[in-house]
Amino acid sequence: MPQLVRVQNFTVSRDGIAAGEDQSLERPFGHVEPERLFSWAGATASWPMRTDPGGSRGLDDYFTRDFSCNIGAEIMGRNKFSPYRGPWEDHEWDGWWGDQPPFHTPVFVMTHHQRAPLTLSDTTFHFVDADPATVLAQARDAAQGKDVRLGGGVTTIRQFLEADLVDTLHVVVSPVELGSGLRLWDSPDDLLDRYHLDVVPSPSGVTHHLFWRK
Repeated sequence: MPQLVRVQNFTVSRDGIAAGEDQSLERPFGHVEPERLFSWAGATASWPMRTDPGGSRGLDDYFTRDFSCNIGAEIMGRNKFSPYRGPWEDHEWDGWWGDQPPFHTPVFVMTHHQRAPLTLSDTTFHFVDADPATVLAQARDAAQGKDVRLGGGVTTIRQFLEADLVDTLHVVVSPVELGSGLRLWDSPDDLLDRYHLDVVPSPSGVTHHLFWRK
């Protein structure tokens, strides 16, 4: 089986927005309140940051539980790792996830300003200044035959879509409208020239969009 490049559990609003403007240290999603988008995942039994027992089972939980299945490496944009722009001035910044990042694989951070690799627990972040195809080649090698997850944010996913490097996408549409911010698409139909699509509504109110290459 070939190594797949997968977008998983990527959540957008009904008007296609996945993150807000004016990102800062205190507000990783800018002006958007992340709870408005991600409450579907946080309510599941398999949510990795759950601190109390319980949570929902069923469709949403299946996707949350499947998040790490056969993933050997991750690619993300710099702004998913850090709110800082320009040259790295604060090398003490280790990301928003603390000493135990949830990735458990090599992570390739796309940035125009390189820095030394950073290892936290079983996750090593590599900071790479290269085009999507070159970064993907490095991630595939590190994944050792497993799939590569394209973690976001919006700009990074759009770059890989434009380069025709994405094999499957799971995009969750939340029933909220945000009006402004970083937009993944104007409509899911934007991708139908290259992908098949199944649309699966969930009792939680979100709708799961599953795309795979034609």
